[in-house]
Amino acid sequence: MPRTPARREPLVRGLLSLGVLAASAFLLLTSQPQLGLDLRGGTQIVLETKDSPTTKADGEATDRSMEVLRRRVDELGVAEPVLARSGERRILVELPGVQDPAEALEVLGRTAQLAVHPVVGAGQQAAENQIALPSPEGVPLLLGPAVMTGEEIKGAQSSASQRGAGHEVSIDFGGNGPSTWQRITAQAACEAPGAPTRQIAFVLDNKVVSSPQVGTDVPCGTGIMGGTTQITGSFSQAEASELALVVRSGALPVPVEVIEQRTVGATLGAEAIEASSWAAIIGISLTGLFLIVVYRLAGLLAVAALVGYAAVAYAALLAIGATLTLPGLAGFVLAIGMAVDANVLVFERAREEYAAKGPRSGRLLKSVQGGFRGALSAVADSNITTLLAAGLLFWVATGPVKGFGVTLSIGVLASMFSALVLSRVLLELVLGSRFVERRPWLSGLHTLGRVRSWLVERGGQLFRRPVRWLLAAVAVAVLCLSGLAFRGLDLGVEFTGGRMLDYTAAQAVDPGRVRAALADAGFSDAVVATSGETGVSVRVGPIDEATSARLGTVVAGATGGAEQVGNELIGPSLGSELRRNALIALAIAVAAQLGYLAVRFDWRLGVATVVALVTDVVVLVGLFAWLGKTADGVFLAALLTVIGYSVNDSVVVFDRVRELARSRGKRPYAEVVSSAVLQTVPRTVNTGIGVLFVLAALLVLGDGSLADFATALLIGLVAGTASTVLTAAPVAIVLEGKYPGTKRGAPKRAKPKVRSGHGAVV
Repeated sequence: MPRTPARREPLVRGLLSLGVLAASAFLLLTSQPQLGLDLRGGTQIVLETKDSPTTKADGEATDRSMEVLRRRVDELGVAEPVLARSGERRILVELPGVQDPAEALEVLGRTAQLAVHPVVGAGQQAAENQIALPSPEGVPLLLGPAVMTGEEIKGAQSSASQRGAGHEVSIDFGGNGPSTWQRITAQAACEAPGAPTRQIAFVLDNKVVSSPQVGTDVPCGTGIMGGTTQITGSFSQAEASELALVVRSGALPVPVEVIEQRTVGATLGAEAIEASSWAAIIGISLTGLFLIVVYRLAGLLAVAALVGYAAVAYAALLAIGATLTLPGLAGFVLAIGMAVDANVLVFERAREEYAAKGPRSGRLLKSVQGGFRGALSAVADSNITTLLAAGLLFWVATGPVKGFGVTLSIGVLASMFSALVLSRVLLELVLGSRFVERRPWLSGLHTLGRVRSWLVERGGQLFRRPVRWLLAAVAVAVLCLSGLAFRGLDLGVEFTGGRMLDYTAAQAVDPGRVRAALADAGFSDAVVATSGETGVSVRVGPIDEATSARLGTVVAGATGGAEQVGNELIGPSLGSELRRNALIALAIAVAAQLGYLAVRFDWRLGVATVVALVTDVVVLVGLFAWLGKTADGVFLAALLTVIGYSVNDSVVVFDRVRELARSRGKRPYAEVVSSAVLQTVPRTVNTGIGVLFVLAALLVLGDGSLADFATALLIGLVAGTASTVLTAAPVAIVLEGKYPGTKRGAPKRAKPKVRSGHGAVV
């Protein structure tokens, strides 16, 4: 007997689940995660190419610059370096294990535009086609036009000088270099011994690094043959090695500027991994225990599906080669909590189906199937809105926050697979058995639950006076906004430009003492913040590496010894760009949510959701101002995540409003909205508790940016849940009263039923 489509669907879902789980297990056993520098330690540098007088910094020049930088990085001996182009003019360089970026910046950032010039005289008054530069000894020289560039040099090595103390650099010429070198040395050899015009100047980055005299043993008109020469200048061994490295690796075709630099200690990265791992374990354990208590056997099966979700999501990250960063790990842990939402939606729908079907055989299995059908639209809509926020993170953000967007996107997709496919296979297999069917109380789906029953019976009409709810929401928003007026929002270096230095002290830190010491040392504008008892962060304007080292010495003295574990530099131009992109991201997020909801639901519900969303943003930003927290790139990730989560809650409620409105008859719209809110309260509370467990674990175990991230999301969780009742629902009622639309839910006239011997046929 051939299988019907209805019978074939469970088999397809089962095979799909087995296939995905098997592929995930294979990836987990055979692949290693790629950790970002904030987890394994090292330095990340973002360089931006600039126009030179002769070359435009376009994509081609940036590509050529990246190849030169790649050779320089190889010469540095860094294991597993990463170089990638970002946009037309930017180059991302990751140097694992490099804790002191000063040497790397010196080598990478120098243009190394080596040129060879004849010396045409002495003095500082340069004529046309001449340049005046001092020799290494400080003697002013007049140089003629360059006769050779670094492109005609094929090699350079440092060695101890054979002419005296110090070291020298031997240069091998290639191409037309040997003949050019012979020609200019032949001309210089005809000048009087000791005369400035007998010198040949080697100029690196508009600085004379060596101006040797042509030896008296070189015949006039003959020159030096062989294509090799030595640059001398009493170099130290380090100076000679660095000069040889830069010359050997080649010249950058255009100048480069450091616009961003991040250095993270390996210890800090290990602590972040440990904190995130424990947060995931504790969060999953508490969430699983809560699900089992509330939903019994169905909750236990949801926990099994949740474990499968974690495996699938992590395997997907390995499959695409995603780099795990600190915000990415936090996003992964957060997505575990949010994955509970879809399961809770299905369970609550299944409870409704069971209560409506009445006592008959097989109703538990049919209730589960009906629960999946009823929850599908809400699950899809809520996850799509989260994907919109995650997509904006990936598009607008840079660095680690972009990784958070990738992780969150994969987490959302994996949670949908877990809830709609894997969880359904387990529920239908176990709850459809005769053993459970005869004991429905085991399932946890046999009753609507005491809380929901009590709310529906005694909740009454919530929105008789919706304007009062709106006034309460306005009062909360004004209170939070006053934080911006009285305290101001403390923007991080990502948005203002500057340098952020993180230290770990050996003992408890007194921030007042650190501030006083920095002010005495000339850093009066430094902003000092503590993290835990022994952590301290210092934010200042853009400073160089030498000044950064001096600041570190001051901090060490004020704390009794401190180790630098983080060093972040953001250029002013990049800071203004990130600030602009953040505002663009928020504007696009609001527009995207409004557009999607207007098409999916109704324009009035879309406007109501966006008003609630804006309220949540105001509350989060205002409270961060009152708390004195820093709004940095990780805060932006949290803010956009809150937007997605806030819309999730409104979508679930309005999905129920849309359903109830179809059969509302003459019931007032406010009563329909009130019923929808009361009926979805269990879902809101149960999902919120699941996310709360994970965020609380992150807040307690994490430190620094992890703790601030968890704080922002906790505020957003509470605000997003409250704004649905305080703002979204009342706004929808007011708009419905002011702009009444067609009653899509008006009951249609029933068609006559024709009786037959087998029952009623429509």
